[in-house]
Amino acid sequence: MNLLVIRHGESEADILNVIEGRADFELTEHGKEQAMALAEWVKKNYKIDKIMASPLKRAKQTAGYLSDATGVPVEYNEDLMEFQNGLIEGLSREEADKKYPKPEFRYLHTKIYEMESDLEFRFRAESVLSKIINENDSNSTIAIVAHGGIINMLYRSFLNLPNSSNIYFQTGDTGIHKWYADNEKRVVIFSNSTKHLDNF
Repeated sequence: MNLLVIRHGESEADILNVIEGRADFELTEHGKEQAMALAEWVKKNYKIDKIMASPLKRAKQTAGYLSDATGVPVEYNEDLMEFQNGLIEGLSREEADKKYPKPEFRYLHTKIYEMESDLEFRFRAESVLSKIINENDSNSTIAIVAHGGIINMLYRSFLNLPNSSNIYFQTGDTGIHKWYADNEKRVVIFSNSTKHLDNF
C-alpha cells in the first residue's frame, strides 16, 4: 500500500502567529494556491484510490482541491485532527506562555490546560493508521490530508518509534510524505516533498 501523507496549505493562523491545534482557521489565498498546485501535481503523478482528511477547515479545504482534481471523494476522520491544545488554542504564543506556562516536566499521561495527553494522541494515531493500513486494499494508494502534529505522531506509529522519542519530521505547507507498507515492512520513500511549489 502506498500512502501519501499531506499537510494542509498555509492557514490564517500561520499569518496571525497564533497556536492553532483545533482552532478552526481557513486557508489563506496563498494556501489555496498551494493546495491547487498540490492537487494538480498529485493528479499528474499518482492514481489515488481514496482521500482521507481531518475535518478541520484548513485540511478540509486542501483535501477538497485534491478531490476536485482527481474525482475521488473525501472521507473525513476526526482521528486525523490536530493535537487538542485545550485552553491555549487561538492564543498568541506570548499570551499562551503568560497565561498557561509550561510545566518543568510533563509525563506522557499528563493532561494540562484541557489538552489531550501524549498517550491519548499516540493512541489516536495508532488507531487511525492501523485502520487505514488494514481495512483497505493492499494495492491501493491513499492520500491522507492532515496537520503537522498528527503527521509527526503518525510517523512515530508507522516507524514504531517510542512515544517519548525526540525525533521530529519537518513538514511544510502542502508537504508530501510518501510511505509504503505491506505485511513485512514499512518504508519511507520520501519526506516533505514540495516539488509542486517550485514555481511559487
